[in-house]
Amino acid sequence: MSERSDPGAGGGRSEESSRRQSGERKQLLLRLDPRVHAAVAKWASDDLRSVNAQIEVLLRQALADAGRDPGAGPMRGRGRPRADQRG
Repeated sequence: MSERSDPGAGGGRSEESSRRQSGERKQLLLRLDPRVHAAVAKWASDDLRSVNAQIEVLLRQALADAGRDPGAGPMRGRGRPRADQRG
């Protein structure tokens, strides 16, 4: 995958790129075996997380165990942000 800048952006960063720089989360299409998805979904449910959050937790743990911790910021808290914290 490659990032493309908007040619009409005056030579600066594209709007998408600047949004990503400001902390917007990266999207990823992931194809899984249905049995793997079911197992992760069950695990996520047991931990009161979404499948997406469970996959992120597993990836962060695997990266840390492999000595490749990217130093990413902390994960968002569970549930919706409080009304006074929404942007």
